[in-house]
Amino acid sequence: MTVKKNGQTLVFSNPPAVLATAAVVGPKEGEGPLSGWFDVVKPDRLLGMKSWERAECKMVEEAVTLALGKAKVAHKDLDFYLGGDLLHQIITSSFAARSIDVPFFGLYGACATIAEALCLAAVLVDGGFATHVALASSSHHDTAERQFRFPTEFGVQRPVTAQYTVTAVGAAVVGPPGKGKMQITHATVGRVVDYGQKDPMDLGAAMAPAAADTILAHFQDTGRAPESYDLILTGDLASVGHPLCVELLRRAGLVLDGRFVDCGMMLYDETQETVAGGSGCGCSASVFAGYLARNLEQGKFRRILLVATGALHSTTSAQQGESIPCIAHAIVVERSG
Repeated sequence: MTVKKNGQTLVFSNPPAVLATAAVVGPKEGEGPLSGWFDVVKPDRLLGMKSWERAECKMVEEAVTLALGKAKVAHKDLDFYLGGDLLHQIITSSFAARSIDVPFFGLYGACATIAEALCLAAVLVDGGFATHVALASSSHHDTAERQFRFPTEFGVQRPVTAQYTVTAVGAAVVGPPGKGKMQITHATVGRVVDYGQKDPMDLGAAMAPAAADTILAHFQDTGRAPESYDLILTGDLASVGHPLCVELLRRAGLVLDGRFVDCGMMLYDETQETVAGGSGCGCSASVFAGYLARNLEQGKFRRILLVATGALHSTTSAQQGESIPCIAHAIVVERSG
């Protein structure tokens, strides 16, 4: 029997393929350093809809449709749809699933949702339970800020540790081994880690320990060295959390060089006034579906390790003075052939 799990890491001996991806982003994301790597850049965040929430749902539907078209997979051939977002009971994903209209798994991993979705899609295909699985992870600046912090209309000044919620969707279609130009070979499932951080305006510091924990588990489970990867990316630790993660790894004896970067720091530049950088379910999702996937398809990258990070708090838990439990899931995506 083929061993499919070592420690926290799943090993896919017949790696499921990532057939296609699609990234749909808002105007601010389209003005950033990765602007040329996205499929669609929206001119505004409301998109002619009556609410920010409806606009986010519309973006998800568009991203999934784009990914299916690029993968040349008919809607009728989809076995499952996996989706997650930040809104109360993941309403964006659930409402979008009405129109996608296939068996649905709703996921909540906060900003780690894209890696969770890719992992579970690969498990479904590798296990013979599905042939084609669509997935998406989304966030919207105005919906998330209103829910977790303050409505943007208030113009509240944020501290230097705060991050800017990304308006973006990353979608993908996962299918049979041997198809497409990308494949999922490993997935390291994270543990919930909580160092007692309570400040929802400093999520980078809260998530850094979870990211370090999963990265250490991945390298221990696989026996690989950092040089095995073209890029190692955390999800959205941004400028506060990323150096903390670097230090935690250094203290544990793992030194990562310039190949270790952060999606929340890649999306924006210093002129865009995003304070510490980007965050949200659409952060690492759009970087993966846009920049990373294109570079893998073009052969510029051969293997990446995406470690998406999520803060698993809620407005209720924050108001009750609870600390912020966090998680990080890691996915290895390689160019096929």
